[in-house]
Amino acid sequence: MRNLSIKRLIIIILCLLVLVVGCMTIHQHRHFNKNVSIDNVAVGGLTAEQALKKLQNNPRSPKIYVNSDLVYAEKQPVAKFSKADEQKVKNALRSQYTFFPSAKSKNILVKPQDFNQNVIPQIDQAVSRRVNELNNGRKAPIDAYAVYENGSVQVRPAVGGTQYSVDGLHEKLEKEIVSGTVRLKPIYKAPLSANSKTVQNEKVKLEQLSKRTVTYQVQDKKYRLNCTDIVTRATYQNGKYHFDTAAANSKVDEINNKQSTLGKSFEFKTHDGSVIKTTDAGSYGWKISKKQAGETLANALVDNKQTVNAKSDIYGKGYNQHGTGYNTTSNNGIGDTYAEVSIADQHAWFYKDGKCVLSTDIVSGTNNKDNETPKGVWYIMYQQTPSVLRGLNDDGSKYASKVQYWSPFTDSGCGFHDASWRHDWSKHAYMAKGGGSHGCINMHPDVAGEAFHDLQKNEPVIIY
Repeated sequence: MRNLSIKRLIIIILCLLVLVVGCMTIHQHRHFNKNVSIDNVAVGGLTAEQALKKLQNNPRSPKIYVNSDLVYAEKQPVAKFSKADEQKVKNALRSQYTFFPSAKSKNILVKPQDFNQNVIPQIDQAVSRRVNELNNGRKAPIDAYAVYENGSVQVRPAVGGTQYSVDGLHEKLEKEIVSGTVRLKPIYKAPLSANSKTVQNEKVKLEQLSKRTVTYQVQDKKYRLNCTDIVTRATYQNGKYHFDTAAANSKVDEINNKQSTLGKSFEFKTHDGSVIKTTDAGSYGWKISKKQAGETLANALVDNKQTVNAKSDIYGKGYNQHGTGYNTTSNNGIGDTYAEVSIADQHAWFYKDGKCVLSTDIVSGTNNKDNETPKGVWYIMYQQTPSVLRGLNDDGSKYASKVQYWSPFTDSGCGFHDASWRHDWSKHAYMAKGGGSHGCINMHPDVAGEAFHDLQKNEPVIIY
């Protein structure tokens, strides 16, 4: 009998335990734990429906702090809960569930459907502005970087600083703004370390570059150049190479001294076979630009090109800034198509492919400092038919002369043209006061047209 009573008692106790556990489980599934909040609104002990109502009565108006400084405050709510957010609250209830009641504090962040996302950019600006203010007078960190210098690649170590970074602040803001108050604590900017993947990639790129060579073709000559001949210093950052190509300057000087023609006198065989040296005052010729050559050669190394031509690196003087005669190597760079003018003989010869196609008397500029025809090797800048020549007479008055054929060869206005107004075509006309031209080569109207058609743009004009 006594044993039966004990059994009944045990059964009763077990039933009560099952009942208590069952009730507790049901309660835990339906109610939030004691110290749980949603968006900093206490919902402990509430059901999902009760919590939603409480959230609806507490819309969030954010206040944003950077360290202890308030940088943004919004008076109007930006986060409002509604019936549409019921499932989100239920999900929050499930996420905090524990079998036994818990007193652990927990704030669950839930972004309601009615959330004004437009305030985020404004807050980001306010935060960035405050961080920039905090950085005034602070030392910026220096990233580690790879550099090619003195023929080898090295990695410069990072240097720490005291400036703050905005990194991570936006993400924290986006996550916590639904709580109303967000406290952002910026950390110091961390420089890129020498062991970082970025810096190690820079090192690899520069080491590849340092082993490359390129052939620089200048007219009919070739120069084999390696990286040290071209690059003084190089870095590789943000996917691009950055160069100091001062090393190439001496090589370009060497090539210019050997091959370029701009600003140099020419050795020239005249119509009668005598050899003269022209003056170096003319505009005809070309020269390699150090800056442009450095860019061309450095880019060739980057692209791993085997050969590049100097043609794109040359420059000239006067009307044609791109240079003249680069493709010409015969006749000391003058070639076989040119115009020859002898001031002493007052005569001109026009050559095409080495053959004289026209020989004619001319009248050059009056033999005085202001009007004499400039000696040197020039080039035909352009041609016009007809044209009007304008300038000043010796007395300062203006003139405007109509001509049928005009082929200028100097920036100062000298060129070949017909002179229908001229009556004195003698070989001594230019010697008399006012007897010559203002510097142009006057041609008889009977031959001016033929001479015009025998000339071409960029053709050299040798005057001696």
